[in-house]
Amino acid sequence: MLRNELKSLGYTERLDDASMLRFLRARKFDLPKAKEMFVACEKWRKEFGVDKIVSDFHYKEKPEVSKYYPQYYHKTDVDGRPVYIEQLGKVNLTEMYKITTFERMLQNLVWEYEAFVLKRLPACSRKAGKLVETSCTIMDLKGVGISSIQQVYSYVKEASVIGQNYYPERMGKFYMINAPFGFSTAFRIVRPLLDPVTVTKIFILGGSYQTELLKQVEADNLPTTFGGNCNCEGGCELSDAGPWHDPQYM
Repeated sequence: MLRNELKSLGYTERLDDASMLRFLRARKFDLPKAKEMFVACEKWRKEFGVDKIVSDFHYKEKPEVSKYYPQYYHKTDVDGRPVYIEQLGKVNLTEMYKITTFERMLQNLVWEYEAFVLKRLPACSRKAGKLVETSCTIMDLKGVGISSIQQVYSYVKEASVIGQNYYPERMGKFYMINAPFGFSTAFRIVRPLLDPVTVTKIFILGGSYQTELLKQVEADNLPTTFGGNCNCEGGCELSDAGPWHDPQYM
């Protein structure tokens, strides 16, 4: 039904079953709202120049930027999902803006989302022998304070809008580790306001997170920084290690 309505409006791309289901799930199977969401997404893709970013964008400053805001994909979890790691406590926006710009950070974010959809998920699906549609995110809150949150607030806010509105239903598991004192209590307060399905995907862990995290990400796939065994040459944060670089799954 949704596909037919979108076809009648002239849309011909991204109308596969999995995409239609993701937009429907994101809007609780409300057809008009799912249709509105898809149309808004296509409008954004054109205005933001997503196709051009995929073909032409090169984030040459990534190795330097990573020193001040590590964000990277690294191998897979026990369910075959790509693991995405972000170390929010290391943010130093002042130094980052000497190297890059807010606009290029968002362009890189979109490039990574597209690589996630077009390369990482298909490779992970082939390796797992089943359809893999979501990621496993590890958000390291070690060292996070008011100043670091204020520094990165605008970027995180915009990144959240892009993720929720234009790449819906991509979160499989979300681990917040090294959560500061009181964070779990605050989450319990806002928990009733969140979608129940989303809540089941979020795990708030303190400093003793390794046992729980290793249930989801095998030690050989988890960087030593977080209690695993992996120590990629040149650093896990720059290796982009995963099935998406293995010829048999690419």
